[in-house]
Amino acid sequence: MKELVESMAKALVDRPEEVVVQEVDGEKTTVLELRVAQSDLGKVIGKQGKTARAMRTILSAAGTKMGKRCVLEILE
Repeated sequence: MKELVESMAKALVDRPEEVVVQEVDGEKTTVLELRVAQSDLGKVIGKQGKTARAMRTILSAAGTKMGKRCVLEILE
């Protein structure tokens, strides 16, 4: 999951070297924390949050296939 989010984020931003994804595992839920450069934050979120919503949908579908619930948090 971590690699999936990292590859999606690196494809969107201008500074891919500053993309950091941390995975926090729980019993049933995995939280993925995404950090990008301040200047790239808008690119990852997208207009009205559409890009972020699309990333969360893909992550949710991949998590469902593995039998886990995945949550994406975009941190500043």
